[in-house]
Order: sequence, then structure tokens, then C-alpha cells
Amino acid sequence: MKFTINVDCTPEEARQFVGLPDVTKLQESMMKDLEEKMREGIHSMDPETFIKTWMPMTMQGLGEMQKMFWSQMGMNTPQGDKPDVKTDNKSGE
Repeated sequence: MKFTINVDCTPEEARQFVGLPDVTKLQESMMKDLEEKMREGIHSMDPETFIKTWMPMTMQGLGEMQKMFWSQMGMNTPQGDKPDVKTDNKSGE
């Protein structure tokens, strides 16, 4: 036996039916606060200040990443010579 029940209601009516609390006032308050903070952040960061703030960190981070890659490959510096690779060549070739 199979039953199908279709309920036509709004999301608000469904929340009330299930017993969930009404959080619309809280949500509106939080969204206003978030919007104000975002506006303050946008006005305080002009493009020039943004670039000056983030570029040194980005460049330093890239330099550190490059050093890590070079050290993993066994090189001291990007311009340095390749390290001596000693191989066991038992066949005498």
C-alpha cells in the first residue's frame, strides 16, 4: 500500500508546523550588523592601501615557497650548481 500526501504551505508555515522557532528578527539584525561591518571594511581599504598591505606578504610567501622547492630538489639556491650526485656503478661503466 502506498500513500502520497502533498502539503501546500509556505516555508514559514512549515517551520511553525514542525515547531522550529521564528528567527527572522535575529536574522535581520545579524544581516544589518554584517552589512555595516562590510561597508566599513570596504571604505577603509582603498586599492592602494590594499596592494601595499598584501603585496609584501605575497612576495615573501612566494620566496619562501621557492626556497622550499629548491631545498627539496637538493639545491641551495636557484642559481647554484647542481649537487654532486654519486651513483654506485658496480658494473664499471
